[in-house]
Amino acid sequence: MFNLEKSGTFTLGDRIVKRLGYGAMQLAGKGVFGPPKNRAEAIAVLREAVESGVNHIDTSDFYGPHVTNQIIKEALHPYKNDLAIVTKIGAARGADASWNPAFSKEALTQAIHDNLNNLGLDVIEVVNLRAMFDAHGPAEGSLEEPLTVLADLQRQGLVKHIGLSNVTAKQVADGRKITSIVCVQNQYNLVHREDDPLIDQLAAEGTAYVPFFPLGGFSPLQSSTLSDVATRLGATPMQVALAWLLQRAPNILLIPGTSSRIHLRENLAVADLVLPADALKKLDGIASAKAA
Repeated sequence: MFNLEKSGTFTLGDRIVKRLGYGAMQLAGKGVFGPPKNRAEAIAVLREAVESGVNHIDTSDFYGPHVTNQIIKEALHPYKNDLAIVTKIGAARGADASWNPAFSKEALTQAIHDNLNNLGLDVIEVVNLRAMFDAHGPAEGSLEEPLTVLADLQRQGLVKHIGLSNVTAKQVADGRKITSIVCVQNQYNLVHREDDPLIDQLAAEGTAYVPFFPLGGFSPLQSSTLSDVATRLGATPMQVALAWLLQRAPNILLIPGTSSRIHLRENLAVADLVLPADALKKLDGIASAKAA
């Protein structure tokens, strides 16, 4: 059993979760579309994650679509009392596997009910509204209408807490005028560090920050510096990249995803990996070198 307590805990809504969680996106098929190659392995990964102490799972009903949530239900329902399942809405998948904005009241309401049905829940712990103004990352645009719809679904008792995904600092501030925002989920890793100021602000406020693509996403992080540090510490480059995130700020909650139990174990072993000061300094220089 991995000692995930070593990596610490943080508040997510009204839950205290371990900072090493699990992202379910890779449980779907290629391109996050259709069924997985090995459904039995997907179920085994989820069960081992929870048995190892993970109590924060990130998912969405547009993974598949529907596939990932159905696998989570098959693997883990009835859920442990301390398990926080977080989903996101605001997008829909086309028949060609495209990712399309789905911000209408009807689409958002249907998305909540789809998540509830496929996960086998009466209420969702946290729902992230994902902004879709730009395919390549956060972009300014008003979230007032969709966030108002989500806040109304919260008042109906279908959603406990609300977060935002793929957003700017201004959108977070504007969103808080409508409802309480308990987490922000954006792309962030050793190289992609545009959110440094936002992370520090959220940390000061006690708000969770959940980086997606913590290992680089569909193009894994590649750096000779990262590889050198990993070799010296007897770890893999990906383990070092995750450990750096844990040491970057106390409010960062990790959700590395995998469809393999072997990779799951490698990810969870990061709880025991502490990066010395000189290693942190070298790793911090990766983003600076990229920007130069």
